Amino acid sequence: MWALCPVISSSRIWSLFLLLAIWSFTASEARRFKRKAIDVECQEIGKYYRNPDVSKQNCYTYYYCLGGTVFEYSCSGGLMFDIRQQICNFEDQVKNCNTTAEATSPRPRLNTIEPICPPGQLACNGGQCIDKGQFCDGNNDCGDYSDEVVCGFNEDPNLVATCNKTACQLPDCFCSTGGATPPIRDVSTIPQMIVITFDDAINVQNIDLYNSIFSPNRTNKNGCPIRGTFFVSHEYSNYQYVEKMWKDGHEVASHSITHRQPEKWWSNASKDEYTAEFEGQRSILSQFANIPMSEVKGLRVPFLRPGWNAQFDMMTESGFLYDASLVAPPSTPPLWPYTLDYRMPHKCIGYEQKCPTRSHPGVWEMVMNQLLTKSGYYCSMIDNCPEETNQDRMKDFFMDNFKRFYETNRAPFGLYFHTLWFDSKSHTEAFMKFIDEALAMPDVWVVTEWQVVEWMRDPTSLQNIAQFKPWQCNDPTDIRKMVDPVCQIPNYCHLMSPEIKGDRYMATCNACPSQYPYLKNPSGQDV
Repeated sequence: MWALCPVISSSRIWSLFLLLAIWSFTASEARRFKRKAIDVECQEIGKYYRNPDVSKQNCYTYYYCLGGTVFEYSCSGGLMFDIRQQICNFEDQVKNCNTTAEATSPRPRLNTIEPICPPGQLACNGGQCIDKGQFCDGNNDCGDYSDEVVCGFNEDPNLVATCNKTACQLPDCFCSTGGATPPIRDVSTIPQMIVITFDDAINVQNIDLYNSIFSPNRTNKNGCPIRGTFFVSHEYSNYQYVEKMWKDGHEVASHSITHRQPEKWWSNASKDEYTAEFEGQRSILSQFANIPMSEVKGLRVPFLRPGWNAQFDMMTESGFLYDASLVAPPSTPPLWPYTLDYRMPHKCIGYEQKCPTRSHPGVWEMVMNQLLTKSGYYCSMIDNCPEETNQDRMKDFFMDNFKRFYETNRAPFGLYFHTLWFDSKSHTEAFMKFIDEALAMPDVWVVTEWQVVEWMRDPTSLQNIAQFKPWQCNDPTDIRKMVDPVCQIPNYCHLMSPEIKGDRYMATCNACPSQYPYLKNPSGQDV
């Protein structure tokens, strides 16, 4: 462990460290990405498998065959591939390195001509009867594991009921069926909220962009600067910058420690694994960006791959207020955020997605409404939309979609970015023009995800919105007003990690830890 003395400017030091870190990442982690494998037998089983040629097998390389083409993947950072769970995991957790492919899972006997089991029980594939509530609970209760096979959004025998609008009442429960609005009689008196979010690390590569977008000159009608929500992942984050963003009034939320691949890992991860990733990142943000853990209220799962009920059980136990990972099918009017006390009010879309099927009372879903391009293509993250190089057409894309919200039910208009999208000058200028046009309207406010939830809990009309406390910026009781300002020169830490087997660099206003903070050691202590 060491910290550099401030001989040259802090930003130049961090630039150097970040470039070294990126080089190190490129050299050691490139195996995460898929490539075609021409010398491996195709097994179109709808799952990942190991090389059928046992002499060439290892525990970290795995394959998937689609349409006769075999793709090769590798776990990174010393992880091994678990054939049964279909995820990369720590070596001591993987017990099937000698298994080439998982056998097709037997299905339970849920629908039979004559009942097999007594009331309140259901039959496993082999005829064993267990309590209905034990199906799809994340535990293998049938001897043949068939109780955890038929658990999709429309298959779970214990699927939560559709929303009871009489029982589901604000401030802690809301149904969004059919785009229903919160209880304000006149839709025209609802403030049109715009939510801007960014995913992944905050560092020297994007801090100037953020300062440009969220310029002090861009303000809401109460005089407060517009603010965004940043779903921050751990690797390559500069925690001095993260701390400053939070103290400037932005919302910082959890986006996991590892942001690991393959994408499907997030669909199949256990509750404990979700806790390590998201509660662990919340702990890192607290210890190295000086953000109280209670202020990290939300999360977004990498690759928008929700983790079934395990993710939301973790959120309830860890006290997370909201998730922002579920994408809704295209709809007019769009959906408002909703709570997960009852069944999701829309389909679970995406390939092999695992949306929640049980009740998770009080957990808000900041649902991602898709945007529509002129070519008829729908997209959720802006960088997944078809490339548009013409600045005027790009600005029109934003405005046309904005009007679909503004002129119908005024659901929050979400704009979800990765910073790479702003590498295009025409993209940047189009977005800036759109935001400035929108802010010139008398009923438009740019707010954070958390501020949307607070408004949902206490719907306030335009007439009184300027006094709405959660949208104020000069509240003397705001915890940001009670802490020290961010440091001018951070510590630049060069750290080792036994888990990822390599060097990492980290900037923080606090003392450098002994080791690189990571999954099993978010505080970076000697172990």
